[in-house]
Amino acid sequence: MFRNRLLKVYKHFSKLARRQDITCYRFYDHDLPEFPFAIELYNGAVHAAEYKRRHGMEEAEHEEWLLSCKMVISEVLELPLDLIFMKVRQRKAGRQGQYEKFDELKVERIVNEGGLSFIVNLTDYLDTGLFLDHRITRGMVREQAKGKNVLNLFCYTGSFSVYAAAGGARMVTSVDLSKTYLNWAKRNMQYNKLYKDTQHDFIHGDVLEWLDYLPANSYDLIICDPPTYSNSKRMEGDFDVQRDHVQLLKQLLKGLTEGGKIYFSNNNTGFVLERDKIPALTVKDITATTTPFDFQGKLHRKCFLIEK
Repeated sequence: MFRNRLLKVYKHFSKLARRQDITCYRFYDHDLPEFPFAIELYNGAVHAAEYKRRHGMEEAEHEEWLLSCKMVISEVLELPLDLIFMKVRQRKAGRQGQYEKFDELKVERIVNEGGLSFIVNLTDYLDTGLFLDHRITRGMVREQAKGKNVLNLFCYTGSFSVYAAAGGARMVTSVDLSKTYLNWAKRNMQYNKLYKDTQHDFIHGDVLEWLDYLPANSYDLIICDPPTYSNSKRMEGDFDVQRDHVQLLKQLLKGLTEGGKIYFSNNNTGFVLERDKIPALTVKDITATTTPFDFQGKLHRKCFLIEK
C-alpha cells in the first residue's frame, strides 16, 4: 500500500518539479494514516520525518518497521539507503523543537532553489534549514528587494535574506534568537557570494525586545514569520501569535517607510488576523497565491501582505 502510493505521488510531483526546474520539494505528507510521514526530496537525498503518534509498537518493532519503510522509499526513488534520512517529527510549542539536536552526526548538503544555493542539514534538527512551503514568497521578496532596506525577523537560516540580497537589496538585516541559525544564515549568504559586511547585518537577540528600539520609517520591506507560541528562557515573558500579533504588526508598521510592505506569516492553523485593529493601507491574505504545488491542500500556515 505504501509502495503504491509513493510510486503514484512521486511520479506526479517529480514531473511538476522538473517543469519548474525545482529540485527540493515535498511529495508525500501523511497521505496514508498507517504511514504518517512528511517526505521531501533535497537534490537527490530524502528527508522523511515520521509524525509523533501512539503506534502501539515496541521500540525494536518500531525500528524494524521504520527500516522497512526506508527500504520502500529507497526502492521507489531508486536511491541508496544512506541517502534516506529518517527522524521522528515531534512538534513542540513555538520554535523550541527547532533548536534541539537529534543527532551528533551532522549531514549537510547543498541544495539549489531559484538559482541560489542553500545549506540543509538532514540529521540534526526538527527541520532541515529550508522551509519549502515559502518557495513562492521568497521569489516575491527577491522581485521587490532592489534598492530596498530589508528586515528579516525570526530569520531562521536566512533564506529570505539571501533572496533579498540576490534581488539587489541596499541593506539586509536578519534577527534571530539562535546563534546557531544566525551563523547558518551568514554561511548561506557567503556560499552564494553575496555577503558584504557593510550591507548585511546579522543580529542575535530576542526579536520582541529588539523591536522596542526599532527606528521609525527605517525599512522598506519586512519579513516576519514568528512562532505560534514561544516561552524561551532567552526571552522575557512569552509570545502567542494570536494574542500578540496586533501589537507586533503595529511595531513593524512604525518601523516601515511609507509605501513599504510587510510579509507576515505564521503556522497557527486557527489563526485569525484582527484586520480592523491594524492601521495599514492594505492587508491582503496571500496564503493561496504563495502555496507551492507540493503543498496544495496540505498547507497549515497563513501568509499576509500588509502595506503602509
